[in-house]
Amino acid sequence: MKKLVLSLLILALTIALAACGAENEPETADGESEAAETDGIDYLVLVNKLNPLPEGWEDAIETVHLTNSVGDDVEVEAKAYAAYELLKADLAENDGIEVELDSARRSIAAQQQIMDEFTERFGADYAKKTVAQPGYSEHHTGIALDLYFRLDDKDIYENEDMVQYPEIWEKIHAKLAGYGFILRYLEDKEHITGYGYEPWHIRYVDDPAIAQEIMDKGITLEEYLGAVSAVDFDVDYGDSSLYTLDELKDAAVQVKCQYAYFPGCELHSLRYAGDECNSEDNIKWLNELDPGKDYVQVAEFLTDFHTAAEDSGSLEPDTEYTDYQWWLARAEDGGWQLLSWGY
Repeated sequence: MKKLVLSLLILALTIALAACGAENEPETADGESEAAETDGIDYLVLVNKLNPLPEGWEDAIETVHLTNSVGDDVEVEAKAYAAYELLKADLAENDGIEVELDSARRSIAAQQQIMDEFTERFGADYAKKTVAQPGYSEHHTGIALDLYFRLDDKDIYENEDMVQYPEIWEKIHAKLAGYGFILRYLEDKEHITGYGYEPWHIRYVDDPAIAQEIMDKGITLEEYLGAVSAVDFDVDYGDSSLYTLDELKDAAVQVKCQYAYFPGCELHSLRYAGDECNSEDNIKWLNELDPGKDYVQVAEFLTDFHTAAEDSGSLEPDTEYTDYQWWLARAEDGGWQLLSWGY
């Protein structure tokens, strides 16, 4: 416990010195040591599938670089990194959990390069479905951090491996707010965030009181900021003899993630259309939409929702949509792919 107290004092002093313009500044993104220009940084900034990174953000932030346990270079906004170090020390000392940073800041240029590479290799449609649109990734901010952990001297960093340890994530999540972090992508909130549950993706909001309120209420940053008026909605997975409940839930996540692109819409219900959707004609149709994938199964979902009074994208404003269709397919050994939606 004494070592933890000492570590906290040292790191708190580091934050104070950085704020006062101490000589030993963290290394900036371009390798130069210069005073942080953080006056224009809003630690509650909302960057998601509908809200781009604010203009000038990349020039305003100060970042630090570190090398993680697997040898990767990670770039993080300076204040978020100092808070992360405090969280890391607390978890190690009191819970025996050794966390590491997998990734943090990714520039718009780097995201565009990833998009270009995926487009060239797999085509534009695949790239749009698997890569965040450049300018609309929260990782551009430098205050969104992806964690992994070490267990028995081994690095546990693959997503499919990390989700096998919910008890470890529960302990990590319990301490996030105290250091100004929130869990960003929650379970059953995909229709708001546009992303599936990610226990490793945390977001720095600076103020522990705000972070605690968000975590205690179990809400998203979008809800806290009033960007989305979330209401309870009905979910009905029906009684399928083809698919398990988990399989249908996996498909529904794809629908909800795409629904997050519908600005200001209020979701009322989501339901599985029934096993009759898995017909030979529908399988043939979806294979024609996405040639070369050899889909063998189909799932259809229906949604009811009301559009916003204004700015409803391609949808009619202030309109109730019922039985709005969503079509998914999967290959023999693959996951669900959302291929078509609309009437």
